[in-house]
Amino acid sequence: MEAAIRSAYTLVTGEELEDIEIVGVRGLEGVKEATVNVPGFGDLRVCVAHGLGNARFVMDKVREGLKTTGESPWHFIEIMACPGGCVGGGGQPYGNDIASRARRGLALYEEDRNLPVRKSHHNPEVTRIYERFLGAPNSPLAHRLLHTHYFKRSISNGQVVEEATHKHH
Repeated sequence: MEAAIRSAYTLVTGEELEDIEIVGVRGLEGVKEATVNVPGFGDLRVCVAHGLGNARFVMDKVREGLKTTGESPWHFIEIMACPGGCVGGGGQPYGNDIASRARRGLALYEEDRNLPVRKSHHNPEVTRIYERFLGAPNSPLAHRLLHTHYFKRSISNGQVVEEATHKHH
């Protein structure tokens, strides 16, 4: 989420996000929230959750918000299945406890803090792909190749019916 916010901010405003560490979405709590002010947009409300119980909690809050105010409490939601996200995921050592995940997360943030390139849109490989092949972010080709297609699924007369809904990165 932090990487996406860093680049989306620049795409939306034409300026670089100065404080790129969105610390409110970090940590091992089940649901984390943060707000980032985006000039021309206002406050971007974000939420990160891990675990299916927390995903249900977040979706219940979205449903409640849509029903009562007509909008979600958040503009951007990231749901991770693994406890603590990737630091607690299937590629990690067996038997890792919450303290190990916390240390691993701190090490990753420290490594990020010391990297010369901290924003995806400044990564030389990414910029080269756009220059040589994709054109620009959100170009028709980038949209076709990089966006995920979601389908509304329902069952009608025992058959699964799919209807394309919308696309996101």
